[in-house]
Amino acid sequence: MAGKKLVLAGDIGGTKTNLALFSVHGEKLRSESLKTYSSQHYSGLFPLLQDFFAESRPNIDAASFGIAGAVVDGKVQTPNLPWMVDIEELRRALKFEKVTLLNDLEATAYGLFTLENDELFTLNEGTMRHAGNKALIAAGTGLGQAILFDDGRYFRPVASEGGHGDFAPRNELEIELLRHLIGRFGHVSYERVVSGPGLLNIYRFLKEVRGLEEPEWLSVRLANADDQSVEISKAALAGEAAICVEALDLFVSVYGAEAGNLALRAKSVRGLYIGGGIAPKILAKLKDGIFMRAFVDKGRYADLLSAMPVQVVLNEKTALRGAAYYAAFQSGE
Repeated sequence: MAGKKLVLAGDIGGTKTNLALFSVHGEKLRSESLKTYSSQHYSGLFPLLQDFFAESRPNIDAASFGIAGAVVDGKVQTPNLPWMVDIEELRRALKFEKVTLLNDLEATAYGLFTLENDELFTLNEGTMRHAGNKALIAAGTGLGQAILFDDGRYFRPVASEGGHGDFAPRNELEIELLRHLIGRFGHVSYERVVSGPGLLNIYRFLKEVRGLEEPEWLSVRLANADDQSVEISKAALAGEAAICVEALDLFVSVYGAEAGNLALRAKSVRGLYIGGGIAPKILAKLKDGIFMRAFVDKGRYADLLSAMPVQVVLNEKTALRGAAYYAAFQSGE
């Protein structure tokens, strides 16, 4: 911690990558520069870093990158990008040793330590506990999960790839959805349903299998959209098309159910956080009760889930701030 004055942080997702420099002031971080890149336009992280440092290369004390994927032995093959990121190659490229790769949800978990109260929205007050774990779930291009383990003194973020676990339908409609997705993908994970592409998968199922009508104006809008999932959620929130409303309702219900599954696995009696880029954009839908009803619908453990605090992370730069936090305060001297 002592002596670190400038750190490099990255939040690397399947759609976009944020890179930033943060100055360290005691226990606080201040953003000095931030650039956003389209991840799909680069062949890997190193070419992206070359662009970031094209104009100048300041003296950096440490770097940390949160990346969507399983980090194993300092390497990660990103599931939603054709990238292989190797920590040793990054250290050679950046020409210093203090470089860390974190799972993106692990980085987001560290970022929770930097949030103010107004950067969170409470869906469920729950019961205040003095000990116990927390958990984090985040839908975006993919579906990330993490546990914050309470060791008695600190919360220790633990990475997970739980979003790639098998999708478990809860009713006849979801069983039919699962059959449809098996036909398309073979293995069907929760990420195939609870993510940006997952919302589009649900929409197509409702249109192609359930026969819900797609209005002509919506067909035109989707055909011209850069991100069809965004247009579906916008139309749903505006109540413009029944097929979009039903798609988002089903999406949020499955999201809540899997969040409840994670809360049970982690026994997150200190709270469940909903992160990622989608949640702030559909906050009105998360507030209408569908998410929480699915979250607590766990039979004999409904009371346990009902007592858990549930909060939406409103700051979409939380993972980036978490990577900076780790570089500044957790990566060693």
